[in-house]
Amino acid sequence: MPNFKTSDGLTLYYSDQGDGIPVLCLAGLSRNSSDFSYIDGLLDGVRLIKMDYRGRGRSDWANDHSSYNIPRESMDAIELMDHLEIEKFAVLGTSRGGLCAITIGALTKDRLLGVAFNDIGPVVEAEGLAYIDDYLGLPPDWETIAEAAIKRPKTMPGFVNVPKARWREEAEKHYRQTENGLALSYDPKLRDAIMEAKQLEVPDLWPFFKSLEDIPLAFLHAENSNLLSAETFAELAEAFPAAIMAEVKDRGHIPFLDEPESLAALRDWIMRLPKA
Repeated sequence: MPNFKTSDGLTLYYSDQGDGIPVLCLAGLSRNSSDFSYIDGLLDGVRLIKMDYRGRGRSDWANDHSSYNIPRESMDAIELMDHLEIEKFAVLGTSRGGLCAITIGALTKDRLLGVAFNDIGPVVEAEGLAYIDDYLGLPPDWETIAEAAIKRPKTMPGFVNVPKARWREEAEKHYRQTENGLALSYDPKLRDAIMEAKQLEVPDLWPFFKSLEDIPLAFLHAENSNLLSAETFAELAEAFPAAIMAEVKDRGHIPFLDEPESLAALRDWIMRLPKA
């Protein structure tokens, strides 16, 4: 299992496949690298590198949950690129992964070839944050993967016309089957880290996004997203006239990335990336 050790001693999992422009895939808050399996083999000319954040998926859990924060996770991503001896790379960031991307831009802008943002922008809607609070770090309500595959769709607002097989895949990514029922695929103390972070002042994110305006950008927006509003998406289109903008129909937060609109946007974005 490929892994690397961070500067503070955790062992993190990653995968590395394909040839071409390095694209680092960074997942959402409680998600992991398996989210990006839906685009395996669908994007030509890229080297897809996927990382499990600390405390998620197959990576180590931290002894101190306070290290579950965007600056530290962004540093982990940079350290992975250093481990792989990759100087310049692009980022495909889903939700929190997009916030890590702008943080990487703030830390080492010269290494970024481009960023594709999956349903995240400079304004994060309170409705979406409240929805996350309702489940983050809490034990699953279901006993088996099969039960979760049936019942989870009813808890996911905004998703329409999703095949049953996809919900089964989602359940397998999100939970682990144990003798005592389902367990989370991440450290439950992630909830503590997020609740503590909420006590801090949230910076204006627009300047962080604007600092990336001179590199290829793509913005994917779920039609029914509760985290990225249609208004903010329209403001992004106006602020970044050269960016690729794609609305993904029948999806809430977050698109799976293999939808026709998502794939078309990602392929266009990849074509615009400079060679590493």
